Amino acid sequence: MLRYFKSRTFAWIAGASLTLVAGAMFVVSGAQAQNKEPIKIGFSMALTGPLAANGKQALLGAKIWEEETNKKGGLLGRQVKIVYYDDQSNPSTVPGIYTKLLDVDKVDLVVGPYATAMIAPAMPVVISKKKMFIGLFGLAVNSKFKYDRYFAMIPSGPDTKPAFTVGFFEAASKQKPKPATVALAWSDLEFSKNACEGARANAKKFGFKIVYDKSYPGNTTDFTPIVRALQSANADVVALCSYPLDAVGMTLAINELGYKPKMVGGAMVGLQATVFKTKLGPALNGIVNYETWVPAQATDSTNAFLKIYQSRASAEGVDPLGYYLGTWGYAYLEVLADAVNGTKSLDDAKLADWLHKNAAKTIMGDISFGKDGEWTKSGMLQVQYHSIKGNGVDQFKGMDTQTVVSGPAGVKTGAVIYPYEKAKQ
Repeated sequence: MLRYFKSRTFAWIAGASLTLVAGAMFVVSGAQAQNKEPIKIGFSMALTGPLAANGKQALLGAKIWEEETNKKGGLLGRQVKIVYYDDQSNPSTVPGIYTKLLDVDKVDLVVGPYATAMIAPAMPVVISKKKMFIGLFGLAVNSKFKYDRYFAMIPSGPDTKPAFTVGFFEAASKQKPKPATVALAWSDLEFSKNACEGARANAKKFGFKIVYDKSYPGNTTDFTPIVRALQSANADVVALCSYPLDAVGMTLAINELGYKPKMVGGAMVGLQATVFKTKLGPALNGIVNYETWVPAQATDSTNAFLKIYQSRASAEGVDPLGYYLGTWGYAYLEVLADAVNGTKSLDDAKLADWLHKNAAKTIMGDISFGKDGEWTKSGMLQVQYHSIKGNGVDQFKGMDTQTVVSGPAGVKTGAVIYPYEKAKQ
């Protein structure tokens, strides 16, 4: 009988031990499986609405980054997956999207949407969750929030608001005789307000007298009255701070009314996109406007990316060249990846600390961020469009129809054709 009980006791202990081991193996296996889940990176992007021409090319850049990264083994030994929603170029949709990404989709990391007006409404959500955040082409967004985990993927540099027009005013100030007066027209949306604030500072810096300074509603479609008002002001130089559809409408109205100030342009978002360049064609001739990158700056890295991007652009229905946002949509995820690899972590505090202390390497060059998350050095350019004939896309592939008139050392390719009327010929 004693032998029986000993045998039963041993069997029970052995069975329990096997159960514990099996349970432990299940827990370990489950943890390993969980760790192999993709790293999810969430964002909203303007895929419809007035900002879509730029947002769509940024998304293709992000998709290419996702694919290239996964081919190389992903991040931290895990694949990556981008999770995105269309914000419709509408700021009111953005807070809800980022709340869903973080609370429902449970993304590991978030990056910004495109454009100042979209990034700003995402900030309160991101800050409440203490997430690191890289905004795509947001001008001076963090000047209000002072958030130490925000980083700006825009080459405006430490002096953010004046950066978009400083080259414009500098070029104007060097003409002989020097123009004396300036008119400012700007949309009442976030980017334009910030850019025009910088334009006022530049006007003062370079000794221009402001004779016209008025905003217009962001939903304006008829720009004839605005251009007529500018004509009446009779300023030597006209600085425009606009979003894409405004930039197109303003350019067409300037041409239709035969308006010929001595210099015009400045901070017109949209003219960088190929779809608008081909739409406007010769109407662009003479305009001096900001750029963030031109083919004269190409490297092996940018060329390799653009080869992939341009081979897919037609099928994706996006900007055929990708110079403006395609490249940057890839590069801002490279910044994120550098921080992840540098810290071997997804911890937002560690990622932010790393980016404050280290330069990120991207296809657009090495990028260092200052205390406020802006670039430590400006990379902004001013170009003048010229010699555009017809509406063909090929003329915009190189530098034949644009001259860099202002920018970082070594990037300038020529002088302004002045006055504007001369460049129209």
